[in-house]
Amino acid sequence: MGTDQINIAIVDDHTLFRNGVAALMGEFEELNVVFEAENGEQLQQKLVKHPMPQVILMDINMPVMDGYATTKWLKENHPKIKVLALSMFEDDKAVIKMIRNGASGYVLKESKPSELLDAIKSINEKGIYINELVSGKLLRSVSDKEEAPDFSKKELEFLKLCCSELTYKEIPDQMNVSPRTVDNYREALFLKLSLKSRTGLVLYALQNEIFKF
Repeated sequence: MGTDQINIAIVDDHTLFRNGVAALMGEFEELNVVFEAENGEQLQQKLVKHPMPQVILMDINMPVMDGYATTKWLKENHPKIKVLALSMFEDDKAVIKMIRNGASGYVLKESKPSELLDAIKSINEKGIYINELVSGKLLRSVSDKEEAPDFSKKELEFLKLCCSELTYKEIPDQMNVSPRTVDNYREALFLKLSLKSRTGLVLYALQNEIFKF
């Protein structure tokens, strides 16, 4: 079974949480926890001494070297490693910044172990994890680019701005339209893509390589 296991690492500055996740993930025969680290600097040191992980569970807020800087470093130096961001709550701004820096999905820290396992397997097999933000229909269209929906120029402009650090309130000024019009673009994209959050839109753009991140 060992050759089929997914090598994972956990990077989080909270020792009890990190140890707990490592213990829980170690119980799944599909996974092999190769190491734990408390920040990005320690991760860099351990990458040299341990087997290379395929997936890293990455906390966002850490001292010394946080999740943003660490994920960006991994993208530049070890692009084959998939990063799954760990978030305390639904924080679009933080998660989108992680995605822009190279993360391929996120899970909430309160997720069940089985949900975390599904996320790790998905990000390892498909290169991305979109969780409940999408339907099975979208997952099929993501893997078959020919089924991708048509977007208007304004919808694409809105989608691109969603991938930036602008807030929803700042986007109308950037597009020279009213807030209500932006709401319409957002609802149209949610409907076309079976999505229900801004993070979902950003992950869709990433998966389909609509923009360069």
